[in-house]
Amino acid sequence: MAETPHQQRKMHRTAFACLGVVVGMVGLAYASVPLYDLFCKVTGFDGTPVARDSNDTQVMDRKIAVRFDANVAPGLSWRFSAEKPEISVKLGETTTVYYKVTNTGDKPATGIATYNVQPDLAGTYFSKLECFCFTEQTLKPGETLESAVVFYIDPRLVQDSDVKDLSSITLSYTYFPSKAGKPVAEATSSTQPTVQ
Repeated sequence: MAETPHQQRKMHRTAFACLGVVVGMVGLAYASVPLYDLFCKVTGFDGTPVARDSNDTQVMDRKIAVRFDANVAPGLSWRFSAEKPEISVKLGETTTVYYKVTNTGDKPATGIATYNVQPDLAGTYFSKLECFCFTEQTLKPGETLESAVVFYIDPRLVQDSDVKDLSSITLSYTYFPSKAGKPVAEATSSTQPTVQ
């Protein structure tokens, strides 16, 4: 039995619709990573601190402990540490903390730092004014670099029922070997960053 022109048009429309859906899904798959990254940076989702240009909040008497975690991924012979492992800050208070990183290897090495905040829900309220994260650093053997992170904890934290009773936040940085301005993660899942 021969197909009628009407049936052929319906089949063509169905084929084009399926092709459109496939192309759309592939496009969304490629766009999902940068869109997710942008979403996290804007909202603080998943422990991503929010980048700000200035601090226009009022300082409150309420204090919160901020812990500083410094890690170096395998493949990078660096020693990395915060000037202090923990400090107590008032909500809304602009604070500066320094980190030191030293190349302990025998040849120049390039690294890039990534970060997050724990617990994840606190990322919305951890506001960075200045940071050394995602900036490629090349250190000669024995060279030491001191970098600052300037931040404040947004006082709106006390209005969020999920985190209002939070007593401490951890800011965690990890230096990874860098290639072309991007962190190079280890291919095996069995390796863990080492605390230095």
